[in-house]
Amino acid sequence: MAHQKALQAWTIDDSLELYGIRHWGAGFFDIGQNGDVVLCPKGQDGPKISFMEIIAGLHERGYDMPVLLRIENILTSRIAAIHESFRKAIQTLGYHGEYRGVFPVKVNQQQQVIEKIVQAGTAYHHGLEVGSKGELLAALSLIRDREACLVCNGYKDEEFFKLGLHAHRLGYNVFFVLEMPGELEVLLKQASNVGVRPNIGLRSKLSAKASGHWSDSGGERSTFGLSISEIVDIVDTLKERNMLDCLKLLHYHLGSQISNIRDIRNGVMEGARLYQGLVHEGAPMGFLNLGGGLAVDYDGSHTSYSMSRNYTLDEYCTDVVEAIMAILDEQNIPHPHIITESGRATVAYYSVLLFNILDTSVVEEFAVPEKLSDDMPDAVRNLHEVYSLISLRNLQECYNDAIYYRDEVRKLFSTGQITLRIRTFGERIFWAIIMRIAREKNHLKHIPRELEDIDVSLADIYYGNFSVFQSLPDSWAIDQLFPVVPVHRLNEFPSRQGIISDITCDSDGRIDQFIGSQGMKMTLDLHPLKKGEEYYLGVFLVGAYQETMGDLHNLMGDTNVVSIRADENGGYQYVREIRGDSVADVLTYVEYEPRRILEDLRTTAELAVREGKISPSERYSILQAFEDGLRGYTYFER
Repeated sequence: MAHQKALQAWTIDDSLELYGIRHWGAGFFDIGQNGDVVLCPKGQDGPKISFMEIIAGLHERGYDMPVLLRIENILTSRIAAIHESFRKAIQTLGYHGEYRGVFPVKVNQQQQVIEKIVQAGTAYHHGLEVGSKGELLAALSLIRDREACLVCNGYKDEEFFKLGLHAHRLGYNVFFVLEMPGELEVLLKQASNVGVRPNIGLRSKLSAKASGHWSDSGGERSTFGLSISEIVDIVDTLKERNMLDCLKLLHYHLGSQISNIRDIRNGVMEGARLYQGLVHEGAPMGFLNLGGGLAVDYDGSHTSYSMSRNYTLDEYCTDVVEAIMAILDEQNIPHPHIITESGRATVAYYSVLLFNILDTSVVEEFAVPEKLSDDMPDAVRNLHEVYSLISLRNLQECYNDAIYYRDEVRKLFSTGQITLRIRTFGERIFWAIIMRIAREKNHLKHIPRELEDIDVSLADIYYGNFSVFQSLPDSWAIDQLFPVVPVHRLNEFPSRQGIISDITCDSDGRIDQFIGSQGMKMTLDLHPLKKGEEYYLGVFLVGAYQETMGDLHNLMGDTNVVSIRADENGGYQYVREIRGDSVADVLTYVEYEPRRILEDLRTTAELAVREGKISPSERYSILQAFEDGLRGYTYFER
């Protein structure tokens, strides 16, 4: 579509269609009339803020790319939207329980993020879910609302239970969700020692499963949770100990990013049926925790594909409430408070990775001469003949011949029969053939399978100033699709097809799958670089999991992080700033001592002075450069 518009004036509407911003942006992002991507923190009808203006402000404040930009208004909006949507469904359907959301800390453990979630969620009694002692202590330090639920999941030892029980005594609304049968005895023993009657929850392994990357999180053979028989055994034990009144919550988790609403409804109905059974056993209950699963429409297709979802937030909430009522109303069982652990849907939109392009690698167009010199080998002559014979009727045949003769040229070089320059000449003819075939194939009604991906082989490589492994680990590990968009020049025709490489020395450090208007595509429409001008890209919807799962590949550390907050008048403030890791920082993470490194370098430099290789003044400037290097950003600095 983009190349067909090359002969026409490129418009903002063309970029909106090409990059799908309004499809996946949930109203938070758009394109301004000047071609900049704009932030709409209060929705399409509110103020709009240019990302290029934000970037300019970052540079003025001394921040180099890459920068992880957090938009506080979006986080507040997402929490409000989830609660208000449930509230509307509850009121409309006559449901008698309440909705109590919790945020799973593992989705984004950064202190600023959790602090903002707790602050924004206070009006709704929005709580937290923790799965380790570290997460529990972090949560306890931030939660002030004693009505907010604090759900303790994961495998728990004596210390974990003891910490949670002490929090219970302090007035926190703590639920201990048992993941395995042996945890019950540990909990009861510690509860007796501390002198409290705990709020107990059970995590069930439902038979229902969801499709997608995380399908193994649910089902009877899932890693976490209790079987039906183990649940009954725990109920019997609690009865024997006169502690059945402590059983107040049922929990299950079908998986993250559930794209099909039917899977969600099936899980809720099975969970409600099990909840009903526990009430019949005499447990007071009161809370039904559906776990996570509320999906994010990463590709904007609004389908049941794994990177999308075929339902709206309102449809999700309505289906959940309806399904619970359908089961429990049969026997007049009181409606429980509904808990969901929506992490991805809460924070994904909140963060955008911004980075600049350092350089490109382009397959250059080669002007093939009409005649060849007499000293050219037959393989090169055959390539030249293939080039001259290309037509619509023989594209596939010419493609196959070009591959064959290109390989022949390489064999001649590897056996020393031709020179480097002759091989280079042959390679240039080969790529000229491929370029002609790529142009001509678009005129075919049916493109042969061998030629479908030919554009990928011709794609430019855009070298981005970031690390996939640090900032976008899911892109590398599980082929997660994130929207990638130039944040400016969108009123210009994007004439190049490219893939994105990071600055690590790893062939996996790249993005080569992108969201397209008709599904996934292997290249991204980009603009040619302009001399003397920066080119900026944004990777959107990266607020979930990416920060906490990033690693130190090539010792690339955390990026700069800046939070902004929009005001009612269309302005905004830089409210929080965290400098990215320095070289010294990341060296300490892997057990080096920067002071020791400097001492070793000083010793080496002094030896060089004694040997007459450098002067004392040169020693000083060299050591100063090393010290500056240790203090510097791990990414490319302008």
